[in-house]
Amino acid sequence: MNLFDTKFLLASLLWGSIGVGYCVYGKKQGEMVPLVGGLMMIAVSYFVSSALLMSLIGIAVMVAVYLLVKRGW
Repeated sequence: MNLFDTKFLLASLLWGSIGVGYCVYGKKQGEMVPLVGGLMMIAVSYFVSSALLMSLIGIAVMVAVYLLVKRGW
């Protein structure tokens, strides 16, 4: 695993930043779904070593948060 790979660093920055945004939004609004989704995205950016897999998981978490919020969770 090369931690200085450009694709890995950019994917980690992107998904970690989106996760922080979800966490801040969830905390301020008192919503658990975006908060947990944001924590999951932050964890993925730390523990997954592939940029492609990290991006696929990040997109899946975003879709799951959207669908759960849309259904009233």
